[in-house]
Amino acid sequence: MALIYIQNLNFTYPNNKQRALKNVNFFVEEGEFVVLCGPSGCGKTTLMSQLKREIRPEGDISGNIYYRGEPINHMPKKQAVEEIGMVFQDPENQIVLDTVLHELAFSMENMGYDIKIMKKRIAEMSNFFGLEKMLHKPVNELSGGEKQILNLASVLLLQPKVLLLDEPTSQLDPIGAKRFLQMVHRLNRELSMTIIMSEHRLEDVFPLADKVIFMQKGEVKHMGNPRSISYKILMSGDAAQHNYLPSVVRMYSYLKKDIEQAEIPIDVREAKTVICNLIDKDEKQYSENSDICSKFSEKPVISLKDVCFRYDKNSPNILDKLSLDIYPGEFLTILGGNGAGKSTLLQIIAGLKKPQRGKVYFKGREMSRIKEGERYSKIGYLAQNPMLYFIYETVEDELYKRAEMLKTRVDDVEKLLMEYMDLFNLEPLLKRHPYDLSGGEKQRLAMATVLLSKPEVLLLDEPTKGLDPTFKINFQNMLDKLIKTGMTIIMVSHDIEFTAGNTYSCALLFNGEITSKDTSSNFFSENYFYTTSVNRTVREKLPKAIILEDVKKVCRKERHMPVKTASY
Repeated sequence: MALIYIQNLNFTYPNNKQRALKNVNFFVEEGEFVVLCGPSGCGKTTLMSQLKREIRPEGDISGNIYYRGEPINHMPKKQAVEEIGMVFQDPENQIVLDTVLHELAFSMENMGYDIKIMKKRIAEMSNFFGLEKMLHKPVNELSGGEKQILNLASVLLLQPKVLLLDEPTSQLDPIGAKRFLQMVHRLNRELSMTIIMSEHRLEDVFPLADKVIFMQKGEVKHMGNPRSISYKILMSGDAAQHNYLPSVVRMYSYLKKDIEQAEIPIDVREAKTVICNLIDKDEKQYSENSDICSKFSEKPVISLKDVCFRYDKNSPNILDKLSLDIYPGEFLTILGGNGAGKSTLLQIIAGLKKPQRGKVYFKGREMSRIKEGERYSKIGYLAQNPMLYFIYETVEDELYKRAEMLKTRVDDVEKLLMEYMDLFNLEPLLKRHPYDLSGGEKQRLAMATVLLSKPEVLLLDEPTKGLDPTFKINFQNMLDKLIKTGMTIIMVSHDIEFTAGNTYSCALLFNGEITSKDTSSNFFSENYFYTTSVNRTVREKLPKAIILEDVKKVCRKERHMPVKTASY
């Protein structure tokens, strides 16, 4: 008997004619690791929320959900809370108390557990997750990765049988994400805990999955193990669906003339064996100028000189004598671990925080001497949490009232609004409340409101968080257009695959300073962890190849469209 069985499930949000879920049917066996994937807004989060009664949204529902053979609505409340746990996409939305210890104890206190049981479980969980040294630390001092680990530990203290994870790694750095997934994998393999995870970045979760469910417009389109799903999507002829597959699978499909399902690699280890044998070219070097300054001959648009910043006078510096130059028209991505100070650096560049020491210059003018109104019109800032930008009850009001405010400052703002509504596909969402949108939809709405002011410098803090691969392509096309207008873009991101394929230069923030800045090709090809699956796979033969397009340039096949020859 299946642990979870979903039969003909349909769901529609209030005031919406279009169903968010349409005739969804599937089952989950006990101990399975299930990955939900598909376009942003396809119903992944909505589907998982139907399994967690306490957060189930209002709306019209039909069909059946069974848990251990019984309707899930018949489960006693205590059993439902304890046996089905959930970790949300945004770590901030799940934490309610002031310190790590209080947060860990919160769920058990609500359930009325005996103090001895609470102490025992907290001690065990703290040891497993390495939380002992931070038990009395305020949660607002934790990094995004630490908060997500805390959320996972808090949920596990109730010893659930099913763990629901809604894009849990979207705000984690590459190393933190791998560490988180390793812990989840251990829970699945060592405790036989059933895992249902929604995810856009499939490079690391595909090898862990027993079953993959691909959704589109509220429906289940494909279902099976990672290899069979990959084969179905590759054979479907739908090029848009191909973007949702891991890069090693797409690389294999490009290089292999006759695809064999059993041979499809799902991780780097398998890919190195299969793909390297398919590359029939000797090692080539891309003739790329690695000198950042040689590409940008103008003076820096943003310049930071020996910047120091700390949040408390007794705490160490988050930024320590940091210096960095950003040039007009440059697309720079700043990478680094959770808690390294990347978001703080963006806020200092935006003028939202003032450094205790050092100077920040905008076009040669000291930032602190530029009036607030002028600064906000010249420098646009998209924070990591898009909810900060929403003050109205509908998406329509958010957009049109924002445009009305900018009428006197921005030419043709109404025309600009129409362009962004079309670009970000916001028209179907106009009557929705911003808080009811999916993570990717919230990000798109916030991005549109920021761009309406037509800034000269655009600061983006994790802008691809929650975005599906298809929209990332559209998003990059939009960023390319902005770059061509002369806009400078500074992005903080943990999305290695997106960064490698789209930004010109990268900088690593470590120990409070920029330790390296280089072209994307040089940066990723010389790293061990901060690099792409493609580079890990083909590095021995193609050291400078960091994305699939690089491999295509070298290994053109007759059955594919001609590619312009690159110079090596």
